[in-house]
Amino acid sequence: MGTAPPSSDDLRVVPANEATWDDLQAILTGAAGVCQCERQRLGDHDWWHLPVTERASILRSEVHCGDPRASETIGIVGYLDDEPVAWCAVDRRGVYGRLRGSPVPWKERAEDKDDPTVWAIACMIVRKGYRGRGLTYPLVAAAAEYARDHGAAAVEGYPMLTGGTQVIWDEMNVGAVGPFLAAGFSEASHPTKRRVVMRLEF
Repeated sequence: MGTAPPSSDDLRVVPANEATWDDLQAILTGAAGVCQCERQRLGDHDWWHLPVTERASILRSEVHCGDPRASETIGIVGYLDDEPVAWCAVDRRGVYGRLRGSPVPWKERAEDKDDPTVWAIACMIVRKGYRGRGLTYPLVAAAAEYARDHGAAAVEGYPMLTGGTQVIWDEMNVGAVGPFLAAGFSEASHPTKRRVVMRLEF
């Protein structure tokens, strides 16, 4: 009898500084490898003109991979057994330049963009070959826990409504609504037809 493949229940999540740089890069392939998870932080204008090598250099300086004693990092890494399979960017909402310039988080909301107690789950990536296993469910829950443990009063996500249609993974880096609901988030606003602001208060 064969052994069942690992499921989302088996996902082990660590702060990115407890992962290796090679593990993180194994996850960030395709469009994610081009982005290096810097578009959300830098904003479209600053990000667009940087070569991939510079984006990667900035990310490496922020995640502190391989330095478990680092005081902070900017995301979490998920493993199935010892294989790196998922990444989630989670940090103070105000550091994300692209969010600051987008109408999605702010439409019809009286929010202080500089409030350091509100965190955001800005991006999540599941490595090709491991998708479709529900890994974003434990990933969102772990990201929320990480934010709470580092002083967040609330954490937000900005997932996409798929309406049952097929959506390519490059679009779904913001996540789907289901994992946020499962982690205890509730809808704070519905700023566009396809995007929802989900929020969890601590």
